[in-house]
Order: sequence, then structure tokens, then C-alpha cells
Amino acid sequence: MYATTLAKTAYGNPAQPTRTLRGTEYELFARITHSLKQSSAGGPTQFAALATALYENRRLWTTLAADVASPENGLPSELRARLFYLNEFTQIHSRKVLAGAASADVLVEINTAIMRGLRHEDGAAA
Repeated sequence: MYATTLAKTAYGNPAQPTRTLRGTEYELFARITHSLKQSSAGGPTQFAALATALYENRRLWTTLAADVASPENGLPSELRARLFYLNEFTQIHSRKVLAGAASADVLVEINTAIMRGLRHEDGAAA
């Protein structure tokens, strides 16, 4: 049964467009940002969902920071430094949100700005 399933899905949907790395990054930011918005709007009853969304967001930013810290990263050094700083801010602010001392709104704004940048770069590259 497993082999049959793999055979049926091996080539995927040929009508579905191939995603670029930047498009994949955009989709990941979009999914996590949506979760942050939904869970933070839900109030105290959505705390578990908010904690999960914050965890996913922090994991995303940790991965991004590790990538921009790599000497092989091709981004300009100033942009890499700014992204690394945003990771630090995101980590600290997330702890404040979990403690109930801050809102997740600024995290949503940061992610949305990154998504705009990723979308703009897509348009510039095309």
C-alpha cells in the first residue's frame, strides 16, 4: 500500500506551479503569521494556540538567523545584520507575549514586512 501511494504521488500535480525558494519562504511566513493573528485575536481561550504559533515563529526566525549568520549567505552584510537583529527582537518579544506583558501585533507586523519584501523581490526578479 505504501509503494502504491508513493507511485501515485511521485510526480505530484503537473498543473501545480513549481515554487521558488523565495516563494516557499513567503508561504511559510504567511502560514505562521496567519496563525499568530488568529490565536492572538482569540483572547485567553486561545493561549495554547498562541503559544504554538509563537513557538513556530521563533523556530522560523532561529532558522533564518542561522542562515544569515553563515559566511556563505549571499545577502548584503547590512541586510543580514538587520535580519539577525529582528531575530533577537522576535525572541525577546515572544517571551513577553507568553508572559502576558505584550501583544503579538508587532510580531505580525514584522512578518508582514518580511512577506512584502519577499513578494517585492519576486516581482523584481521576474
